[in-house]
Amino acid sequence: MRKPPNERPKLGLKHPRSSPAQAGVQPADVSGPRPSPGNKPDKDGPERKCVLTGGKTDRAALIRLVVSPEGEVLPDVRAKAPGRGAWIGVDRKALQAALDGGKLKSALGRAFRRRDLTIPSDLPEQIEKQLERAALDRLGLEARASTLVTGSDRIDNAARSGQVHLLLHAADAGEDGNRKLDQALRMGSDAEGSGLRGLVIAAPRTILSAALGRENVVHIAIIDQGAARRVGEMLTRWHRFIGFGSGDRPCESNSQGSIAAATPAGDAADAANEGLTTVHE
Repeated sequence: MRKPPNERPKLGLKHPRSSPAQAGVQPADVSGPRPSPGNKPDKDGPERKCVLTGGKTDRAALIRLVVSPEGEVLPDVRAKAPGRGAWIGVDRKALQAALDGGKLKSALGRAFRRRDLTIPSDLPEQIEKQLERAALDRLGLEARASTLVTGSDRIDNAARSGQVHLLLHAADAGEDGNRKLDQALRMGSDAEGSGLRGLVIAAPRTILSAALGRENVVHIAIIDQGAARRVGEMLTRWHRFIGFGSGDRPCESNSQGSIAAATPAGDAADAANEGLTTVHE
């Protein structure tokens, strides 16, 4: 039997989007088209290769370097400078070793295809300052967009009602205050008895207060899912680069709470409020 002309195949139903978890930050939508097996990602795609290790990962987890017209290597952590860039995905200690041993200059010479490069001796320090500034600026933008709340009482109410996607504690926050809000987060997330908790970040309350333009910012609750991803990305790169992990004490105060561990990028779902810093957009 002949098929009717112009017959078109039936289209399958779309996969339903998963609903956001009450507290965890969900990964990016992966239902869209993907590169065919064996094909390299488009040069303008999100994946980049570290010039020091050769490993490939999401560009949001890497740090971009550029070269000035005079040949000086400069950090471009916001990835906005024009021209060719090279990407690194190592921490400050490894970068310093590569700088001192000449490996960084060789790798960048190949990446930028030029030999007249000048690498400043304080490049690791420049990167650290830019990463910190980018993370704090991100928090300031989210504060102005009203995607976060501050104040223990407001955060407690938001957490218990399941509105908090990412909970942050200042580096010098007291353990009692952290513990109380962490418990509220678990209750609102139906996760009592789990390890769900807020993330202690590498900045004291004075720095956070200045970044948000508010007084005495000790705790921050991100109440928008997209904002939680954006903030988490910035914190991930910063914490990983400076090696900020469990037991670290960035400030001189003896009243700091526990320090959350920084982990490699990748497991975004449900990680942000478990003391991790892996969140991707």
